[in-house]
Amino acid sequence: MIDKIEVSGNGFKVEDSFRKYVEKRLGKLDRYLPRGSKKDVVAKVVVTEIGKAKAEKYEISAAMEIPGGKVIAARDECSNVFAGADLVEAKLAGQIRRYKLEVQPHRRKLKSLFLKKG
Repeated sequence: MIDKIEVSGNGFKVEDSFRKYVEKRLGKLDRYLPRGSKKDVVAKVVVTEIGKAKAEKYEISAAMEIPGGKVIAARDECSNVFAGADLVEAKLAGQIRRYKLEVQPHRRKLKSLFLKKG
């Protein structure tokens, strides 16, 4: 579970229920991270209210700082803050999976490389 998750609002008051929901959803993303970098990940979520007259839309931005200088970010606009958090979480999960494939190549590829050489 990712321990360092910062949730803030820009023109939006972040309630405890939303903070807990985001921590629960983004906290589970550590299962997709490489083993060595799970402990030091820092996630930041910012909610910005767009169309302040009627609170029509919210922009949810999330960034995860992974050790080694890698930053994975996602952004989405939605009329419901909780739904926006789900969309951002799905986008981050896909980016983390691609990052993990870059860092740790698949075993089958490694095995075929060794078989060809020897």
